[in-house]
Amino acid sequence: MPIDESRDFLPVRIALLTISDSRTADDDRSGDILAGRITAAGHVLAARYIERDERAAIVARLHAWIDDPQIDCIITTGGTGVTGRDVTPEALAQVQDKEIPGFGELFRWLSYQTIGTSTIQSRATACVARGTYIFALPGSTGAVKDAWDGILASQLDSRFRPCNFVELMPRLTER
Repeated sequence: MPIDESRDFLPVRIALLTISDSRTADDDRSGDILAGRITAAGHVLAARYIERDERAAIVARLHAWIDDPQIDCIITTGGTGVTGRDVTPEALAQVQDKEIPGFGELFRWLSYQTIGTSTIQSRATACVARGTYIFALPGSTGAVKDAWDGILASQLDSRFRPCNFVELMPRLTER
């Protein structure tokens, strides 16, 4: 997909939330991969946190970051499966204004190329909440690579043509 080098690159301020009952800063491999890709692409890692798989805590963290003018976008990793503790999509549903259904659909299509029908267990999703993009990714290292490399790297690049999420940011709160 084409990058228009005649356009300016606009860095996005991204908060990274790992959702897990077991991961720590020492072993958050998926979070580390995303943090590395975010900064390597020229974006700003505006915040990073690990939150337990507790819907109320996730919702509270999302609300705080949505209301922070220094954060344009939130990427979560973890909690998108189908087990009882996986509540990330439900947390997003509590804060979202508009769902972005194509994100989850495209993620599962890309993931299918790597893990086959096991991708059906993912509830990766995305939304807009009060002018902030939120992308919920599975917690595996492969999944975060698929999502960043196959979708987010281009859609969060203001030079990507024919269109991208960044150019829509000023209009997300229009009424």
